[in-house]
Amino acid sequence: MRNLKFGLIGTGFMGNAHAIALRSVGTVFDDIAAPTLHCLVDADVANAAKLAKAWGFDQSSDDWRSVCDDPDIDVVDICTPNHLHREMALAAIAAGKHVYCEKPLALSSADAISIRDAAEVAGVRTATGFNYICNPLISKARAMIASGSIGDIYSFRGSYQEDYLADPATPFGWRLLRSQGGAGALADLGTHLINMAEYLLGPMAAVLGSLTTVHPQRRDSRTGDMRTVENEDIAQVLVRFDRGCSGTMEISRVATGKKCGLEFEIFGSEGSIAFDQERMNELRLFSNGGAQDERGYRTILAGPEHPDYAAFCPAPGHGLGINDLKVIEVRNLLQGISSGDHIYSDFANGCRVQEISDAIETSAQKYNWIDVSEDALQSLGKNE
Repeated sequence: MRNLKFGLIGTGFMGNAHAIALRSVGTVFDDIAAPTLHCLVDADVANAAKLAKAWGFDQSSDDWRSVCDDPDIDVVDICTPNHLHREMALAAIAAGKHVYCEKPLALSSADAISIRDAAEVAGVRTATGFNYICNPLISKARAMIASGSIGDIYSFRGSYQEDYLADPATPFGWRLLRSQGGAGALADLGTHLINMAEYLLGPMAAVLGSLTTVHPQRRDSRTGDMRTVENEDIAQVLVRFDRGCSGTMEISRVATGKKCGLEFEIFGSEGSIAFDQERMNELRLFSNGGAQDERGYRTILAGPEHPDYAAFCPAPGHGLGINDLKVIEVRNLLQGISSGDHIYSDFANGCRVQEISDAIETSAQKYNWIDVSEDALQSLGKNE
């Protein structure tokens, strides 16, 4: 594996998280060649230069196209607002670069399909920023489900709830515009939950959605005017999975008190599994068997026996953090580029999530179930 050169576009919260992961991955995983932080891009050239120095990049620029066209760069890393993903990803793919893009992949299924297909035709490797599935305990939960540890799966209950827009006085921002954010809570939070549910239980078969905007207007802090919120604050979804079980999902950006409320419970014939991202180093397991008066959930603490944990820490119970999941995600990308193996989640996964998100919106508009099987979505794409 050679040292791949990265061009990172975007210097916000996620740009910083990606920079931390790129700097750390070669230290954490000693079989990974540390990537070279070649160029950092921000629309503000002075800010780009300042952060490039602080984050360890060789160069800085305010021209994202120059990164795509730079023959020295191997991977273009996109951490910009949602509406910029498609143009930047397509330009990078056209230049023959591997592409790492934050979720959601695009504003619509049509745009996501165009990105996915372009990458497949070009033969470049891709990754979408679904870092939560990189948690070693999520890998453990997936393995337990696959092995039958909790028996036949009966149902799934998932939620991703935060409160960053619970206060009606929070000012208007780009995420509330369809033209820049796409969907609301669905795009920002729900995409993670959709990806998580399919990672654990396999493909969804159908969805029935309901969307609610709690605060229809917010004040623009620059002009003082009230502006219309163009997408949903809350999404509630009924789900059927290919494997035969049913489920529910609730996604909210106005859930007062929730900070990173990505949670799920999976119920089976022989037990159940529960997870809460706010306690991301704990997995709760209930198993049938044993004395009736001793039954109850027990807590599994993350430790070196779980995939990838030992690379960070040799002792159990000390815990990983959110940036550590990004390190694992970057490792997966670098390994995939080197080996040619499937990268989970690549742009095909990112596209699938976008198609399901769009189907939930369509379902809410039409008040009916939408078939999200792969055959149905392929047929729908051909007819659009």
